[in-house]
Amino acid sequence: MQAAVLLDDPAARADEEVVDRAIDRYERRTRAGDKQADAMTALLLRLREHLDRGEPVRSMGLTGNERAMVRELQLLTLKPTMYVANVDEGSDADNPHVEAVATHGVSEGADVVVVCAAIEAEIAQLAEADKGEFLAELGESEPGLDRVIRAAYHMLDLGTFFTSGDKQVRAWTFRHGMRAPQAAGRIHTDFEHGFIRAEVVSYDDFIACSGEAGAKEAGKWRLEGKDYLVVEGDIIFFRFNV
Repeated sequence: MQAAVLLDDPAARADEEVVDRAIDRYERRTRAGDKQADAMTALLLRLREHLDRGEPVRSMGLTGNERAMVRELQLLTLKPTMYVANVDEGSDADNPHVEAVATHGVSEGADVVVVCAAIEAEIAQLAEADKGEFLAELGESEPGLDRVIRAAYHMLDLGTFFTSGDKQVRAWTFRHGMRAPQAAGRIHTDFEHGFIRAEVVSYDDFIACSGEAGAKEAGKWRLEGKDYLVVEGDIIFFRFNV
C-alpha cells in the first residue's frame, strides 16, 4: 500500500525527475574521467532504485555525508515529515486508521500526532483560565496543538532559549548544535559578529534560585565562550561589541 500511495505522489515523481537528470549529469562526468563523480553516481542509482520501489528517500537511512552529497538536489521526499491524524473524540484508542498511520510513520521515520480537531476548536473558544479544567475533564495535560508544535520542533531539531530583562522576556528558536555566537545571531546579526561571551543560566536553576541574583549567589550563573553549545531552556545574556 505504501508503494502504491507514493507512486502517485507528485513529490515522489518530481524527485524521480531530479534524480534522473542528476544521474545523466554525473554519468557524463564519470565517462569523462572524473573519479570523484563515481561515488555520487552510485548514490544516485541507489536513490533511483529506492524511489522506483515507491519509497521516500527519507526512509533510506542516509548517512550525514550522503545527505550532504545530495543536498543540492533539494529532494522533496527527503524532507522531514509529520503526520497528524484527526479523529473523533475518544476514538484514538484501538483505532485501526490511527494504527495504519502510525505504522506508516514508523516505516519512514516520521512523527505521528493524534488530535481531535473538534476538541481543539472548543479549547480555542475557552478563556485561558478555563482551559486547564476542560483538559483535566478529558484526561489530557495539554492541547493537541501543543503536541503538534512539540513534534514539529523535534522533527526539525529545534529548541528554545530565552533572554530576560527588567521589562521583557523573549523566547528564541535555535537549531540543536548551534554555538553561542550563532544563537546570538538569531536575535541580531550584530550580536553574532561582535560576540564576546554569553552569561548563561538554565531555566530550572533560574526558577529554583528565584531569579538572577539567587542564581549568581548559588553559583549557577556562568560565563561561556564562543564554543559553547546552546542547550534547551538556557537563559542567556549576550555580551557583544560592534
